[in-house]
Amino acid sequence: MKKFKEEDLILYLYKECSPGIQQAVEEALEEGDIELTEKLSILKRSIRQLDGLKLKSPSPLSVKTIMQHAREAVRKK
Repeated sequence: MKKFKEEDLILYLYKECSPGIQQAVEEALEEGDIELTEKLSILKRSIRQLDGLKLKSPSPLSVKTIMQHAREAVRKK
């Protein structure tokens, strides 16, 4: 039973993983890896919940402050 990093499983769900990871996950699923099946189920549910959130844009003041900080950081280099 191979252990997969959560990052690899997220990439697998978004179809952005390497062919090697994809093959390994699919083989583990075919072998009936219950732990992997549960992890993927939890991640799928989390993705659906995140996709359903109504996100707000940051305030103009926040954007201005971040940009000012970034300019200052570049000048210091």
